[in-house]
Amino acid sequence: MANTSSRMLRLLSLLQTHRYWPGLDLADRLAVSERTLRRDIDRLRELGYPVHASRGVAGGYQLRSGTAMPPLLLDDEEAVAIAVSLRTAAGGTVEGMEETSLRALTKVVQVMPPRLRRRVDALRAYTVTAPADGPQVDAATLTVIAQACRDDERLTFTYATPSGEPTTRLVEPHRLVSLKRRWYLVAWDLDRADWRVFRLDRLTDPAATGARFRPRDLPAADAAAFVAERLGSRPTRHDITVLLHAPAGAVEQVVAVTGGQVEPVDDHSCRLRLQVDAFDWPVLILAAVGARFDVIHPPEFRHHLRDLGGLFLRAGTA
Repeated sequence: MANTSSRMLRLLSLLQTHRYWPGLDLADRLAVSERTLRRDIDRLRELGYPVHASRGVAGGYQLRSGTAMPPLLLDDEEAVAIAVSLRTAAGGTVEGMEETSLRALTKVVQVMPPRLRRRVDALRAYTVTAPADGPQVDAATLTVIAQACRDDERLTFTYATPSGEPTTRLVEPHRLVSLKRRWYLVAWDLDRADWRVFRLDRLTDPAATGARFRPRDLPAADAAAFVAERLGSRPTRHDITVLLHAPAGAVEQVVAVTGGQVEPVDDHSCRLRLQVDAFDWPVLILAAVGARFDVIHPPEFRHHLRDLGGLFLRAGTA
């Protein structure tokens, strides 16, 4: 009985990691006969898991959505990732998800073993998240796109250009990336025959087409690096240069995910260059560094800091 139970847990874990499993492959992974596999599938169905079977030479199994939420099987890393993601969503990065995320987070943490709870608490205590004052993204949009990425399924959507003109896109989605308080989709644009980065706050009406595709090789180490490179190469409104009275290594640790360029001046100072569309993000970065600095360029940023500093001084002396 113990062997059967562990085998069914392994079967459920495999079904949750792929959209479709050929029967022979699944039986081989479990080291059982196809007859035993069919019996285990029937047991899962009795427990409420909607496993669909297709017959024939290429027959196999697929875990589909049902009318009720069956128990999920998560390993340690997945459980911690869900808890951390729920904490982030509760902070307001996904539109309309704050209260729902808090309820879900309470349920997940409540059933976690102490060793995993300690990991989640450590991540929370030693992770700094910038205020969620950037554009929010609809949760349904994120879900549709994430599923299309997972299933290697072509996606259509309406996308607004920087001038506001709506365009219809057909893409092969690769990854979702969260960077600088924005969500981005990295995808192969079929009409333009090239890799593109799409801002999700400009994207509406995403829909999976049902057409599968063979994943392409991304011309970068990973999707986050690709987005950072593309954002760094596009024109921006402001090119900011600041002299920081802090070692370059310490500054690089703070700005590693922002795309800022750090150039050492000596052992105790460095130059920081930021290409941005607005001044709010550089202000947060400089506050996070927490060192004295001098604005080299542009004068508009110096004026912005002066006005902002006066605002804080008045609040402190009120």
